[in-house]
Amino acid sequence: MTVYLLNAFIYLCAAVIAVPLAKKLGLGSVLGYLIAGVIIGPLAGLVGSETATLQHFAEFGVVMMLFLVGLELEPRSLWSMRNRLLGLGGLQVGVTAALFSLAGLAFGLAWQVALVIGLLLSLSSTAIVLQTFSERGLSGTAGGRSAFSVLLFQDIAVIPMLAVIPLLALPELMNGNASGHAEGHHEMSLVAGLDAWARALVVVAAIALVVVGGRFLSRPLFAFVARSGLREAFTAASLTLVIGVAVLMTLVGLSPALGTFLAGVVLANSEFRHELEANIEPFKGLLLGLFFITVGAGIDFAVLAANPAGIIGLTLGVMATKALVLFALAVVFRIRRSDGWLFTLSLAQAGEFGFVLLSFSLQNHVLPLELAPVLALVVGLSMFLTPLLFIAYDRLVTPRYVGEETEAETGPIEERHPVIIAGIGRFGQIVNRLLKANDIPTVVLDRDVGQIENMGLVGFKTYYGDVTRPELMHTAGADQARILVVAIDEPEGAIALVELMRREHPHLKILARAYDRSHCYRLREAGADFVVIETYHSALALGAHALQASGLHPFRAEQLRWAFDSVERSGHEDMYAAWQAESEGEREGKNYLARYMQLHDVMNTIMTRDRADAHTRSERGWTPPPKGY
Repeated sequence: MTVYLLNAFIYLCAAVIAVPLAKKLGLGSVLGYLIAGVIIGPLAGLVGSETATLQHFAEFGVVMMLFLVGLELEPRSLWSMRNRLLGLGGLQVGVTAALFSLAGLAFGLAWQVALVIGLLLSLSSTAIVLQTFSERGLSGTAGGRSAFSVLLFQDIAVIPMLAVIPLLALPELMNGNASGHAEGHHEMSLVAGLDAWARALVVVAAIALVVVGGRFLSRPLFAFVARSGLREAFTAASLTLVIGVAVLMTLVGLSPALGTFLAGVVLANSEFRHELEANIEPFKGLLLGLFFITVGAGIDFAVLAANPAGIIGLTLGVMATKALVLFALAVVFRIRRSDGWLFTLSLAQAGEFGFVLLSFSLQNHVLPLELAPVLALVVGLSMFLTPLLFIAYDRLVTPRYVGEETEAETGPIEERHPVIIAGIGRFGQIVNRLLKANDIPTVVLDRDVGQIENMGLVGFKTYYGDVTRPELMHTAGADQARILVVAIDEPEGAIALVELMRREHPHLKILARAYDRSHCYRLREAGADFVVIETYHSALALGAHALQASGLHPFRAEQLRWAFDSVERSGHEDMYAAWQAESEGEREGKNYLARYMQLHDVMNTIMTRDRADAHTRSERGWTPPPKGY
């Protein structure tokens, strides 16, 4: 027990230290996890033999991730992807596998071995790519959507690959490779020993069970659990669903990741979708992080040290070959500009399913034992280098195409209106509707393609683009506009946008949405003319209703709400001055906290006053309560 706790402590400490440092340096969380794994594994030797076992467990994070991806896709959206899913994904897997297989034949390998190597190197890392897309907000771009289509096809393609590999067994390897694993693989299977037609029936029945069960049985189950009022019960039900589907798919010889993705798609329209996401997300994040750490810890530096030039050259050759294929496909399918480079660079690595196929091939006597460490190292190193490709994309590719993405996605922005709204989420929508209802025209920008499509369905024209790019704001008419509403979700992005617009277009009146008080101050410092904290007024209104529900007369509740708002507004400037006067690292230090406590004392004093005598000056619409109420 102590050993397990110690190992868990080591893995968690490595993640806690390395990942925030990597994020702060702009390297991304994935590279942070990989570096942490290298440090605690090959370099320090703090972890060892348990890494491979942990990796199999941590791969369940990929399964959970695809379930969450499926929850975001309605069946209609999945059907709309069919052309790129089959065309783009099919060509990528087919052409890449063929090239690597031919290369294997050229090196004198048996055709069975060459084919398996081609198949496992044709796959990319779903875990790294989707995680990085999510962190960098690239999922909604044309390049991101195309990459997702290829990744989804690859996950589907793993199924026939696993079916074909046992047919490629080499007789001369039967005695060389350990056979115990092969038998273990078939110990728990519903299709082992069945004829082809019976196996097909079982597989179809399993898929039908997932679809029908998700459609008709999940709602009553989740409703029953929800009525208990126990959050942990719903968490248990969520995990039961995901694990159950994964186990079912494994028993019938299918990919558990594909099965849970299908379950997610079926539940995409469920009223419990958001609760499922909230319950699964923490487990997904933790297991994915653990998976990346095990990849880093599993890199065999002894094999690398034996032939560093050969291994590194082979890894770079694999990535370059895949990149050439992907770039050619981007040209054929008209994935242009920076989207084409994103598509190319994001998928140029081998992936986690490569480890699965590698292990399965050894179990079925297809690959010689001496090739396995080399292939595993190539797969691991290519995954390790992928975050660096994303950094190259951000720093070398993106600046070359500044401002062109909008035209590529939606055509040129021909409208010029007095108000520009950056961000059409829940906050920006309300602002836009209010202005439109009063015949004030707006130009709306957002980089979430799904949100843009939703707005189009209800008649609101929205343009795609990154609002932090100067050229995009110029094409949106910032030179002629009078007002900019900043309603984007990323706090740092909002500050960057305000700074940019204040510098490039000083005539604009900038109205911004803040996440909290500190963000409000930073936006003001950046140059915003008016800032509102997104939850302030809604919380104040709800607080007034809470006072009434607690037994206060509506007149008194409105008095207290008005008094709170008055004190808060009067103390805001003083608090901002105290915050601004301090140095960068001390802005919420003792002086600021002292001012805050003073404001709190004033608030308590004001709350105890009875302003009934003055109600006619400021609360004309209210009837005061009777004496002694």
